[in-house]
Amino acid sequence: MISRQHSEQKSLDTRVDRLTPLPENMLSLSTVRRAWNGVRVDITEFHCSGRVAHHLLYETETRLSVLLEEVGSHCEPRLREDQPCPIAYMPRHMHFAPAGMEMWGYSADTRFVKDATLTFDLAVLGERLATNFDADATATPRLRFSDDRIWTLVKLLSDAVNDPDPSTQLYGDGLTAAIAARLFADPPEPGADSKGLAPWQLRRIFEYLDAHLPERVDLAHLSALAGLSQSHFSRAFKASTGMAPYRWQLDARVRRAQALLIDTRASLEHVADATGFADAVHFGRTFRKLTGATPAAWRRDRIS
Repeated sequence: MISRQHSEQKSLDTRVDRLTPLPENMLSLSTVRRAWNGVRVDITEFHCSGRVAHHLLYETETRLSVLLEEVGSHCEPRLREDQPCPIAYMPRHMHFAPAGMEMWGYSADTRFVKDATLTFDLAVLGERLATNFDADATATPRLRFSDDRIWTLVKLLSDAVNDPDPSTQLYGDGLTAAIAARLFADPPEPGADSKGLAPWQLRRIFEYLDAHLPERVDLAHLSALAGLSQSHFSRAFKASTGMAPYRWQLDARVRRAQALLIDTRASLEHVADATGFADAVHFGRTFRKLTGATPAAWRRDRIS
């Protein structure tokens, strides 16, 4: 685990170094990274002052780049630094490029830009999702396009990159599976996967989740326990339980916290640690969101 983190950090430093010294009018940039399901997610923030043109990197990888925020004039993807994008601006735009294709970014007068770049290991992703991606979809560049569904999924994923909560693993696995299905995979046949999990599948999944609460759990492992692809499993699990796998795990952690609040005199810090929350503040915020009351108020109302 330590060596993998070191390798990823070294790769990240190298990418930042490739834009050092910074291009003209780019004042600073920073990147955070996380990976789920064979999909690496880089969230980059650029602070600028004026006209900026720069190489977008990632040219050896299959990737999707999504513009999350821009302050100043509009950004545009380019095939050449001095060649304007032939496709007109559109809100929430993104571009897709297969491995081996170079891309440039340009803005006539920008102040701040935040984007997300998802790089895909198609072999790993296809194996984990148990699907064959459409060859044209993975090899055909899309210079500038808009897809509200993908944009929303990527925005949610970007918000989760720095979240240490254990349920974020299942959450990110589900989001990357949904993004890949939308971007690459053939659509499922009408009515397919509309049924829930079989009783034996639900029992096996619940037993596993209970036994590993509040640890991080991979969606790939849960779907393998049920003998299904990740996308099929996610739909079937929600059909059976009314919630996504990550939400079920989060609810289970809160239920365990409730038991500790009633049955013990443990401090909120101890309960937070025992149920996998980063600290008492994170625990309190999540607990209140799901129950409508703070942990202290909830405990007081039930043991007074």
